[in-house]
Amino acid sequence: MARKLAVIGAGLMGSGIAQVSAQAGWDVVLRDVTDEALRRGTDAIRASYDKFVAKGKLDAEAAEQALARITTTTELEAAADADVVVEAVFEKIEVKRDIFRTLDGLVKDDTILASNTSAIPITKIAAATERPERVVGTHFFSPVPMMQLCELVRGYKTSDETLAAAREFAEGVGKTCIVVNRDVAGFVTTRLISALVVEAAKLYESGVATAEDIDIACKLGFGHAMGPLATADLTGVDILLHATENIYTESQDEKFAPPEIMRRMVDAGDIGRKSGGGFYRY
Repeated sequence: MARKLAVIGAGLMGSGIAQVSAQAGWDVVLRDVTDEALRRGTDAIRASYDKFVAKGKLDAEAAEQALARITTTTELEAAADADVVVEAVFEKIEVKRDIFRTLDGLVKDDTILASNTSAIPITKIAAATERPERVVGTHFFSPVPMMQLCELVRGYKTSDETLAAAREFAEGVGKTCIVVNRDVAGFVTTRLISALVVEAAKLYESGVATAEDIDIACKLGFGHAMGPLATADLTGVDILLHATENIYTESQDEKFAPPEIMRRMVDAGDIGRKSGGGFYRY
């Protein structure tokens, strides 16, 4: 019998998690607050499957079967019988805690409650529930169908059993996992990229080098596939600003204090590829 996954949030991350899970044989219910958001999410999934089929990486029939395993809803109650729930909504602690508080009263006793947060401590999210031992971080990477990594985060009360179940789920949908044993804000990967982006933005802001040259230095000097400022534009300057602010608030470590230029870019709406411009024009 196929296992059931509920994904809360049908944006870039949520739809990607739904896509790889359905392809791996999970029955997926994708939930968002509007039908329009759900339509955009399923259109993105369909387009991604079509690309894989066109490139010969996925059989057309398998793609259709995977699509058929995904249902959509605006009701959080649809998660009630899920074996695993992955929350992938906006990086605001209040929003996430509200969702987990509601899920706590809906789902089965043995359901795994996972968050795709990239920077908020899992312990803070888990505290909204009566089952913090069943809450875990499953931080996937964008775009989910292409990126191999999943960062598993152990909250202060996450049980070994929950961590093992989260690993089984993530590896089962084709990911390689690393484990964050201590629930620090930003975990491993977001701390590393935030420190790099903050320093790159400061170098750019103070006129030390152009965005292009800073990124070339990281690509050719360090072997990075993409430079930090291009990464910021791809991820969204607004998303990275939130992440660095979260880490700085938690840690009070100056290296995570976002430079003024990132705030002004967000104020102006220059948040990267999705707005047509950020550190670069698109």
